[in-house]
Amino acid sequence: MSQEQLEEYLEAIFDLAGTEGVAKTTAIANKLHVSPASVTEYVQNLAAKGLVDYGPYLGASLTAKGLAVVTHLKRRHRLLEVFLADVLKIDPDKVHSEACRMEHYMSEETANALCRWLEAPSRSPHGKPIGPCDKPLETCSRCEATNASGFIRTAGEHKIIPVTDLESDQEGEIAFIRGDQKVVERLSDLGLTLNACVKLVHRPPGDGPIGIIVRNKTLSITSNQADNIFVKPA
Repeated sequence: MSQEQLEEYLEAIFDLAGTEGVAKTTAIANKLHVSPASVTEYVQNLAAKGLVDYGPYLGASLTAKGLAVVTHLKRRHRLLEVFLADVLKIDPDKVHSEACRMEHYMSEETANALCRWLEAPSRSPHGKPIGPCDKPLETCSRCEATNASGFIRTAGEHKIIPVTDLESDQEGEIAFIRGDQKVVERLSDLGLTLNACVKLVHRPPGDGPIGIIVRNKTLSITSNQADNIFVKPA
């Protein structure tokens, strides 16, 4: 199995089942336009590599290792979409398919360099969130000044999620702020600083104001502000 095939299968499972669901063999076959027998063979291969959990007649679900691969892939894809749309001015209808062809051949080093050059965009042209890199940094403003090597934030003390991924009334500690020094300062003025404890109290279905509690104050922040805040869940 080539790296491109491996990533396409993992991405298909993620798109069909999310982080915790199960993707049926027939659904994967339909999405990738291959036979169910081929899917069974490939998924068993992925299970042997520790990337998925698979049971006959049950389907496949991503392991933490498989999810890490997809997370990196989605980040590369969405950064490429921003580059293609905003810089190269590619037809918006072609941006997704072009990024699909390119995403498998981009290294993490190049993705991080592209992220810096694009000034750390938070969303793709289609409104999909772009996750942070894996460098052990607390803000993007430090990225240019460090040569720190990356590490994968997986389960445990390094796991971070967008503040909007908290459950209602769940708390988290701010571990990473995306953006330059101006972004950091604006959030700091609201009390949203590194290591501060925040609680999510209201998350609208659309892009409306998001309600949080920080330093015993209830705040209403925009979705753009929330895009820049990542927390370690309590």
